[in-house]
Amino acid sequence: MIGLHFPPDRGQMIGETLSHYRIQSKLGEGGMGAVYAAEDTTLGRKVALKVLPAEMADDPDRLRRFEREAKAVAALNHPNIVTIYSVEEADGAHFITMELVDGESLESKIPSVGLRLEEFFEIAIPLADALAAAHARGITHRDLKPANIMLTADGRVKVLDFGLAKLTSPDDSGDAQTEIRTLSLTQEGAVLGTVPYMSPEQVQGVGLDHRTDIFSVGIILYEMATGQRPFKGQTQADLISSILRDSPQSATEINVVLPNHLGRILKRCLEKDPDRRFQTALDLRIELESLEQERSAPDAPAAIPSMAVMPFADFSPDKDQDYFCEGMAEEIINLLVKIEGLRVASRTSTFQIKDTVTDIKEVGKKLNVDTILGGSVRKAGDRLRITAQLINVEDGYHLWSERYDRTMEDIFAIQDEIAEAIVAALKIKLSPQAKADLEKKEAETDPQAYDYYLRGRKSFWEDSKESYEQARMMFARALLIDSSYARAYAGAADCCSFLYMYFESTKENLREAEAASLRAVEIDPESAPAHASRGLALSLSNRYDESAREFEQAIELDPKLFEGHYFYARSLFAQGKLEGAALRFAQAAEVNPEDYQPLTLLALVHAGLGQDEELQQAATRGLENVRQQLEMQPDNRRALEMGAALQARLGNVEQARAWAGKATMLDPSNPACWYNAACTYAQIGEFDESIDALENSIDAGMADVRWIENDPDFEPLRDNDRFKALLERITRG
Repeated sequence: MIGLHFPPDRGQMIGETLSHYRIQSKLGEGGMGAVYAAEDTTLGRKVALKVLPAEMADDPDRLRRFEREAKAVAALNHPNIVTIYSVEEADGAHFITMELVDGESLESKIPSVGLRLEEFFEIAIPLADALAAAHARGITHRDLKPANIMLTADGRVKVLDFGLAKLTSPDDSGDAQTEIRTLSLTQEGAVLGTVPYMSPEQVQGVGLDHRTDIFSVGIILYEMATGQRPFKGQTQADLISSILRDSPQSATEINVVLPNHLGRILKRCLEKDPDRRFQTALDLRIELESLEQERSAPDAPAAIPSMAVMPFADFSPDKDQDYFCEGMAEEIINLLVKIEGLRVASRTSTFQIKDTVTDIKEVGKKLNVDTILGGSVRKAGDRLRITAQLINVEDGYHLWSERYDRTMEDIFAIQDEIAEAIVAALKIKLSPQAKADLEKKEAETDPQAYDYYLRGRKSFWEDSKESYEQARMMFARALLIDSSYARAYAGAADCCSFLYMYFESTKENLREAEAASLRAVEIDPESAPAHASRGLALSLSNRYDESAREFEQAIELDPKLFEGHYFYARSLFAQGKLEGAALRFAQAAEVNPEDYQPLTLLALVHAGLGQDEELQQAATRGLENVRQQLEMQPDNRRALEMGAALQARLGNVEQARAWAGKATMLDPSNPACWYNAACTYAQIGEFDESIDALENSIDAGMADVRWIENDPDFEPLRDNDRFKALLERITRG
C-alpha cells in the first residue's frame, strides 16, 4: 500500500490497522514522518507509531542504514530516553513502534521568565544523563530541541527521536545544504524547524561528533533558565550568523537569581569551538549535579527569597474599595523593595495579571517568585478588616497569615506589621541599614487625606490625560485636609509633569510641577520619591544642573527607586548626553527588569550612539517584556506603541506598522502615542507617514522640542521642509 507512505491526508490513517496496531489518533508530523498513537492489539498496550516518509522507505541504502541505527537506539535502556520497541514493515509501510509518553513537551512548559531553579535542575540533570548514556553507545542526537523533550505527568524527563535525526540525509558527508534541508530550512527568509538549536559546526556543514549535542543542550538549558534563546535573528541568515558569531548575554544578567556558577556552565556549553565545550555530557551532568548539591547543602548560601504582592480583594459591602485594595498592595511593595536579600516583583508585573491568572502556582511561574502575598479588605466607614496571607508557591501552604480588625487611623501600622511579619516568615536576616529602613516610619497623615491619596495613585497609574487630571484633583483634596502631606505634593507634581510631557506642554503645568515638588522636598527632605519628582519638574524647565542634583539625591536615598534612574536618563537624553542616558536607562532596567520602557529607550540611545550589538540586545529584551505585557493585556496602548518602535528597530516592518496603527486607533487623541508612531514610521522609511504622525502629536499637545531635536529616529527627516516647519512651530510656542 504505497498510499500509507504519503496519503493525501495522513489523518485518513486514523481507524486503520497496520499489522496488529490499531491507529487511534495523530500526534504530529515532521521530517522523519508522521507519528500516531496506536493500540498494540496483541499485547494490549498503547504505543506510538512513526510511519516513515516515502523517500526514505523507497531508498534501500537509506532504509538499511536507518534500520541499523534504529536498532542501536532501541538497545538503549535508560529511564529518560523514549524506548523503541521495534522496526517493522506491513502492507508496504515501514514504521517504528515506541513508548507512548503521556505528558507535555518542554517547549510548552518554559515560561517567559524561565523556570524556577528547582524545576530547572529536575529537568536539566536527567536530560544530561540521557545524553551521556546515548553518547557512551556512540549515538548522537543532532536534533535536540524542547519539542523533542517530554515531561510526563509524574515529572519524568523523556527524550524523543534519539539518534534518528542524523539518518534523514542520504549520506553522512556533512554537506551543509543537506544538513540544513534535513532540519526544515526550506522557506526563504524564515526560520523554521530546529535551526535555533543548531551548533556552529552543524550550520556550517562540517564534521559532527557528540559535542554538537552539548551546544544544542546548552541552548535549551539557557532557554530554561532565562525564558529566552541565546541566539536570535529575524531571518534564517540572521539566526545562522548569530549562532556563528554572537556571544550571548550572560544568563545571570537576564535572570538575576541564577547562581553565577550556572552562568559559567551555560557559557561553556555554548562555546563556538567544540574543544572549549564540555567534552562529554557526563561532565556536564556531574557539573550540574555538583551545583544542585551545593545549593541544597546545609551550609550553602540560601537562594534569594522572592515574592509578589497581589492587589487585595475587595470584601467591602459596596465593592467600591478597589483603589484602597490596590493602594495597600502598592504601599507594601514600596516597603519591601527596600530590603536587601528580598526580590519583589514590580507593581506593573503583578497588577497586570491580577484579573487573568488566579492559580497560585501559575502566578508564581509567571512572575518567577517563590511566595505570594494576598489578602482582602473589608472597609465600612472608619472600620477596617484586613486579612493577609503569605503563601508558598510550590505547595500552596500558608507560611503566615493574620487578620487585623482596626480603624483607618491604624492603616500605617498595619502595613508596617505586615512587612515585618514577611521578613520574619521568610527568615530574612536584615542588615543594620535594612532594619533602619524598615523601621523608618512615613509621616502619618489624616485617614481621609490618605484615602484621597490612594484614590490619586489609582488614577495616576491609568495613564491618560483624564486619569492624570483626576489624580491631581485627588491629591489636591488630600492637601486641603493635610497641607503638610509631602507625598501628596509629590503626586501632584508628577501629574503636572506627566501632563506637560505627554498632553499639555503649558507653562501652567510646569509652574505647578515646580511649586508642588519644591514643597514636597521642603516638608520631607529624606524622601527619595520627592527628590525624583523635583528632578523631573526641574528637567522639564531645562534646569538641568539642579535636576541632576535632585535625581542623584533620590538615588542616594533609595538606589532601588525606578523613577530616580528612569527620569534622570530621560533628562540626559533630552540634553543629548547619550552615554550618560544609556547608563541610567540600563540601571532603571536593572531595578525593574520587567519594564519595557527603559529598554525601549536604551535601544534608542544605542541607535544614536551607533552601537548596533547593544541596540539588538536591548531591543530584544524590551520586545520580550512587551510581549509578556500584551499576553495579559492585548490592547495595552503603551505597550503597543513602544513595542512597535522595537519591532522596527529589529527589522520587523509589518509588525511595527501593525502595532503602531493599532495603538493610534486605540487612543487617537494621545500625543505620546502619535509621537512614538512617528518614530516607528521614520525607522521603517515611511517618512510622509512619520511627519503626519508627528503633526498629530503636536496638534494633540506635544511640545518638547529638546526631545525631538535629540531623537535619533528623526535623523532622516532633519532636512525635510515639513519637519523643519513643525519644529519651528513648537519653538514659537
